[in-house]
Amino acid sequence: MDGLRNVLRDVIRRHAQQLVTRQDANNPADELLELLQNPFRQQLGDGAIWSALGTSIGFTAFIAIAFSLVRPYNTVVYAPKLKHADEKHAPPPIGKGYLAWFTPLWKTTEKDLIAHAGMDAAVFLRFTRMCRNIFLVITVIGCGILIPIYYGMNSDKSGKQQWFMRLTPQNVFAQPVWALVVVGYLFNLTICGFLWWNYRRVLQLRRMYFESEDYQRSLSARTLMLNDIPKKMASDEGIARMIDKVIPQSSFSRTVIARNVKDIPDLIQQHDHTVRKLEKVLAKYLKDPDNLPASRPMCYPSKKDPSYSTYPKGQKIDAIEYLTQRIRELEIDVKEARNSLDKRNTLSYGFASYDDISEAHSIAHALRSKKAQGARVVLAPKPNDIIWDNMPMTPATRSWRRLVINFWISILTLLWIAPNAMIAIFLVNLSNLGLVWPAFQTQLAGNSGFWSIVQGVASPAITSLVYLVLPIIFRRLSIRAGDRTKTGRERHVVAKLYAFFVFNNLIVFSLFSTIWSFIASVVNDTQKGLDAWQAIGKNEFGTLLFVALCNISPFWVTWLLQRNLGAAIDLAQLWTLIYSFCTRKFSSPTPREMIELTAPPSFDYASYYNYFLYYSTVALCYGGLQPLVLPAAALYFSIDVWLKKYLLLYIFVTKTESGGQFWRVLFNRFVFGTIISNLVIFLAVFVRGDGTHTMAYAVAPLPFIMIFFKIYCARTFDVKIHYYSTGNVNKQPETSMLKDPLRSSNLASRFGHPALYKGLITPMVHAKAQNILASIYKGRLTDGREVYSGDAMSTSGYSDSYVMNPMNAGKPGKSAALPGFEIVPESRLDFEYYKNRQEFASEHGGGDIYGRSNDVMRPGTPGSSMWNGSEPPSRSGSPTLPSIPRVGSPVPGRIYSPTTNAGITYPSGYSQPISKPYAPSVDTGRSRSPIYAQGNDSASNLVSNAAAMPMTTPGPRERSLDRVHRSPGGAGMLGGGPQGYGGLPQDEDMGGDHDPMSYNYFREARTPKRHNPDEW
Repeated sequence: MDGLRNVLRDVIRRHAQQLVTRQDANNPADELLELLQNPFRQQLGDGAIWSALGTSIGFTAFIAIAFSLVRPYNTVVYAPKLKHADEKHAPPPIGKGYLAWFTPLWKTTEKDLIAHAGMDAAVFLRFTRMCRNIFLVITVIGCGILIPIYYGMNSDKSGKQQWFMRLTPQNVFAQPVWALVVVGYLFNLTICGFLWWNYRRVLQLRRMYFESEDYQRSLSARTLMLNDIPKKMASDEGIARMIDKVIPQSSFSRTVIARNVKDIPDLIQQHDHTVRKLEKVLAKYLKDPDNLPASRPMCYPSKKDPSYSTYPKGQKIDAIEYLTQRIRELEIDVKEARNSLDKRNTLSYGFASYDDISEAHSIAHALRSKKAQGARVVLAPKPNDIIWDNMPMTPATRSWRRLVINFWISILTLLWIAPNAMIAIFLVNLSNLGLVWPAFQTQLAGNSGFWSIVQGVASPAITSLVYLVLPIIFRRLSIRAGDRTKTGRERHVVAKLYAFFVFNNLIVFSLFSTIWSFIASVVNDTQKGLDAWQAIGKNEFGTLLFVALCNISPFWVTWLLQRNLGAAIDLAQLWTLIYSFCTRKFSSPTPREMIELTAPPSFDYASYYNYFLYYSTVALCYGGLQPLVLPAAALYFSIDVWLKKYLLLYIFVTKTESGGQFWRVLFNRFVFGTIISNLVIFLAVFVRGDGTHTMAYAVAPLPFIMIFFKIYCARTFDVKIHYYSTGNVNKQPETSMLKDPLRSSNLASRFGHPALYKGLITPMVHAKAQNILASIYKGRLTDGREVYSGDAMSTSGYSDSYVMNPMNAGKPGKSAALPGFEIVPESRLDFEYYKNRQEFASEHGGGDIYGRSNDVMRPGTPGSSMWNGSEPPSRSGSPTLPSIPRVGSPVPGRIYSPTTNAGITYPSGYSQPISKPYAPSVDTGRSRSPIYAQGNDSASNLVSNAAAMPMTTPGPRERSLDRVHRSPGGAGMLGGGPQGYGGLPQDEDMGGDHDPMSYNYFREARTPKRHNPDEW
């Protein structure tokens, strides 16, 4: 602290003479010093608050009216969930009337909201309502008690004091302000009361969530996750022994140990990126199929390509040929890597699943504060919630990374102080910049209209950009720090964002001018001959801080009033409309991008929670000094609680459901904000009290009361909120396994790394370019059988013979689409057709609101029973599939993705979970008309009951021959199958060939046909 004081003293010393004499009133250095001491001296007048209130209410009302007029005619943007959600999760119907959207918001209860939007949405709106109710109550208390007292006690002998400054205790000297002490206690009692009441209500919601059908049927609810498993116990049997050693009375469990997938996730990521890049190239090149560009698209080869060195350095190559070849190579690499999985080692985490949810939770509760032979046992999250890349991380690595990440976040927070101060001083009011920059002042005077627009746009734009980028930065840092789950990462992002905002935008922003004024005054006094410590004692820092907080308090009133504009803009979805319009009109969007534009967006809980906590902290801190800040906050939450309810019901989806686990983070931060407000009240009564500091002593217990309240709530509610059951673990009878659906839970695939069963995506091409696609693609135009057989000069290879386009077997006279590409007609550029495909649903609700959650255990049926009432052959749940399939049953040895129902060949040596398609399929999706029915066309139903043809795995000789005949600049043939890799029905039936020598075989996901249970 002494070093910082010396540095700042040296900086100020250079301007001390100008600070004392003021010979040149227009000196830029003098103006800068004055601006740093009081950056708002020219901004807040008598009408500032009324202007902010009028513009806020006016623009909010205008946007709400415009929304009411546009909403009925643009349901793709303003009600996507109404179209895509299934019957169970669909929001209430909404009419076409301009004000019809008010009725569902009024009638939808919290219980209905949980069914329509999920538990996280219900907790979010409950927190918003709690903030509204808190500020409505303390507004009555604060404004009713403090405003009359402040206005009467403030001395205004000059008659020039602004009216809103008389509503602060700034000019109250040596008078007992016991009313502020009383208000402080009333504020704390009100906040504690609402927090306690809502804590109880959240507990009730969590118990309802535990008892819900979805939770009771979910596999994750009865599964434990074991982390940091010792190497000697890293096996399926080892997991069971570890739990039995600590909890010997536990019942039989299914266990699965994780296996090292090594580079498979990176290969899949490269494949997805290459597919999207090829789609972008084709969309731009084939934008007008009748008038193709003169030159073919070119690109640089990928540096991750093993054959990168064989290409000419620094030269572009044909993009279409290279990208198709690169996709084919990546698919082969993924196939080979999956087949070699049995040769790789196990990892330090695994899962154990039980018959009874209560038993799983009881075991997790019993082991919450201790380890099972070195492993940490916790409740398993949902499979789509896990950050798989961080799971194998060791405790030492995770601790070190968290330390490093927290260090960099601290550095970022400190570095942002200077830009934040410059934005607050100059961008908010460009006239301040003209005071220290004479040349700019000339431009400002000559082009006042232009610079007024810049001033109105620059500061909000830069600030908004920072607020958009910060969550992204903190998410990536949290992933680097080792967070195991996405919901846990989001909770950490809320904590980091809140700390950043409170420190930089509240504490530093409020204290900056005080610190600067204090240092300038101390240096000024030392120039007059006073000793440094005498000068510090003369200038009381507490008094300067109190005066600075009172001076800046009107700014926060206007700032909170303007927040209503942000809430209205969220309702209008302006960014979505602008982005969608620009994408469609000024670029060449791919079919995939067009589909994603119609999907419901995910709700950014971390950012909105941070905003609400930050607004609440600001209002609580300044509520005792400027009571007008309280009704400003109450107005914001009163409006936003309705607007956010509409957004969560009809527009946004929860990308990853946590079941309301954000509540503890919110509660702790709200308690922290209340403690800061208590410190501000303590400062006010200490500085402006009667001199005995009796009032300060009376306020001192408030922070400790809040700390004790937090401890009480944590001990009373947290365990019941987190665990379904905390009783003793009683061993279940072995016969319970015979009737429990756990035997068909697919534990290995549900809680296996997605790289093991994730289907590879197919390049999508618009149907208008279907006819010309084969002519611009210069690779092989058949399945490549001749090349695999060694005939490099065959007709399908590289001869000069004329090759006729293959004909569509289902539609005579029409050519078949090029294999390996998914043709998307204009009528199917809608998320409705793709909402059950993993590649789309994972980013837009995970399939939970579409009736295809991958965590739900379907009830067992006679067709799904593999053991006919007998015990499975091993504890680890690795049965052998039947050798002879029924008619209409899937291929033996092949399992199916729980989200896409697409078949893959599972590596040998790894647990092969029971295939879900053995049970009669039930389509839980909702269709309002035949056009939205899944697979309702003839192309998808002609052979729906046919059995799949048995296949064999291609040997290494065939794969090596393929690589021999593939030149660095040539293009390989893409695979895919007649319905694409995700099973999308096409208008043009491309047929199919199950020959294992064709490239189509290398695709890891094929669509099994649905079976009629009556024919089994």
